[in-house]
Amino acid sequence: MTIAEIGDIIEFKEGLQGIVEKVNENSVIVDLTYMKDFDESVMQEKTVINHKRYIILSSSSQEGNIPRCDPSNRIE
Repeated sequence: MTIAEIGDIIEFKEGLQGIVEKVNENSVIVDLTYMKDFDESVMQEKTVINHKRYIILSSSSQEGNIPRCDPSNRIE
């Protein structure tokens, strides 16, 4: 099992995506505002995801920097 790092973009639970903000022993804290269709009235801004329940879409270590939350970086 590969564990995400801070800045990685992950996908979980039927296509939800976010940027990893903190890595814990068994989980990561993810910023969901990265998603193009994020809606504050329906979702919380952050969530906790167990390491077994996500896949890494984009690694910050491969890109050499941490992705920013702007429209040009969003995955559709």
